[in-house]
Order: sequence, then C-alpha cells, then structure tokens
Amino acid sequence: MIGRREFMAGATAALSALAFQPAQAEPVRRILFVHGRAQGGRDIADIRREWTQALGKGARAAGINLPENLDIALPFYGDELDRLTAEFNLPLASDVTARGTAEQDAFLAFQAEVAQDIRMKAGITDEQVDAAYGNNPRQKGPLNWEWVQAIFRAIDRHSDAITSNALQIALRDVYVYNSSSAVRRIINGIVSKEIDDRPTVIVAHSLGTVVAYYILRELKAPKVPLLVTLGSPLGIRAIRRPLRPLRHPAVVQAWLNGFDNRDVVALYPLDANNFNIDPAIENIPTLRNQTKNRHGIIGYLNKPEIASRVIDAMS
Repeated sequence: MIGRREFMAGATAALSALAFQPAQAEPVRRILFVHGRAQGGRDIADIRREWTQALGKGARAAGINLPENLDIALPFYGDELDRLTAEFNLPLASDVTARGTAEQDAFLAFQAEVAQDIRMKAGITDEQVDAAYGNNPRQKGPLNWEWVQAIFRAIDRHSDAITSNALQIALRDVYVYNSSSAVRRIINGIVSKEIDDRPTVIVAHSLGTVVAYYILRELKAPKVPLLVTLGSPLGIRAIRRPLRPLRHPAVVQAWLNGFDNRDVVALYPLDANNFNIDPAIENIPTLRNQTKNRHGIIGYLNKPEIASRVIDAMS
C-alpha cells in the first residue's frame, strides 16, 4: 500500500514532468497570397475569392479540406504597378520605330534577351526568325528593334501559348519592378504590411514570386513553413541577374516551385542550373495548367499536388 509520503512524491514528480513538457506548436492558419501583374482595376475581394476557391478545388481533388478559421491575406498592388509602369513611358519592342533613350534601349535589350530564351525553349529556329526578319540588311542585335520585332513575330507565328503583345507587356512590368529601387520600395511596402510575426505559408504567382523573393530574403521573421512559387520567371537569366548573389531566404523553411513546362513565363525550373541556392528548391514541372496561356493562377492552385502541400504545411 502506498503511503502518504510516497504518494506526494509521485504527484510532485508528475506535476514537474508536465510543467517541463514542451508546448505543442500552434498550427499555422495563415496564408499570404502574392499576386502577379495584370491585376490593375480589379476588386481585391474578387481576387482573394478566386485564389481561395481554386485552392479549395485543389484540396478536394486531393481528398482533403482547407483548414477552418483560415486567415488569408492578399495585399493588392495592381493599381500602383500600372501607375508606376506608365510613368516610365517604355515602348514595347513592337512599337519602336527609332533609337530611344538610354532607358528605352536598356528595356529593348532586356526584351531581346528574354525573347531569345523564349523562342529557343519553344523550339523556334533561327531560320524561322530569319524568315520573320526578311531581307532587312541591318545587322542583327539586341538594339536593332527590327530584329527584336522579328523574334516576337516568330513567337506569334509558331507558339500558341501566349501572344507576343501580351508577353511584351508582361516583360515591361517585370523590367520596371526589377530595375527600379523606387518601384520596388513602393510595391514591397504594400506587400510587407501584411507580413507580421505569425507563421505564414506564402503562395506567390508570376511577378509576385519576384516580389516575394525580394522581400523574404531581407527578413529575419516571421517563420515561413512553406514558400510556394507558381509560374515563376525567376529562372530567366535577365530577371535573376539583378538578384545576385542568390541566397535562400533565412525565414523560409521549405520552398516549392510548381510550373507547367508549356508556360512561357516559367521558362526554367528553379534548379542548380538556373537558381542555385542551398538548400535547393523543390520543383514540380509536371503540372498541367488548363488556362489559355498555361500561366493563369487558377490552373496552378487547383492542382492537388499544390493544394495538398499548402495544407500539409499548416498542420
């Protein structure tokens, strides 16, 4: 039979063990969506609903549900991006008819480099570009706007993924953000206001992946259990060059990059060849984006491979 002294000693030991038992981590219940370009003029509530419904569809396809009481933040910078881009007055390559300013020439060279990458990845040959260039005697080069226009015409003729005009507009937005510290300060400030000390899963799309990377690599908090980049252009040389030296954001515990290899914006996987950081980024290149240009966010978020990983990171 246990005496009073033994009973009290055992009870004290049990209470002590409970007192020093490590607290269970609170489950993550917060997602931050970082949208891409071409959102100006839209209602933020509509965008948030669109993203959330697509993620929910992907979850159901995976046989799971979104967590209850989910806190979803979606900072909106679409109108500011449109305003800032307009201030730069950068003509698209297809609109150039004469030698421009130094900034316009730099943008033309940027378009030429990316267009070359796109057409090569799409299997558009030198002969097809030459056919679009015709008998023009001018020397080919990144500052020859007629040659750059020929590359875009060849993309139009031989690729059904995206029109060259839409591609050039997208490149202009990325260029303005990537090349101007003033623009980055404004856009990053809008997004950063929604980041606090709570653990947060971050899902970014297209230009939003560039924005998220700029912000996250400068932060010391909060903890980001998972960063998901979708349709990201970060692997394109002309876009990742200003980001050097590349490094893994310290606050990010895991980074998942998903893309459709038919998506011309997400030209390359974020692997050792195109975005060499440690720890390495996990890539899912097998997604099949059903949107018309293979790039729309709905066609990424509704995939079970993506939704299940987002939900797993919140468990």
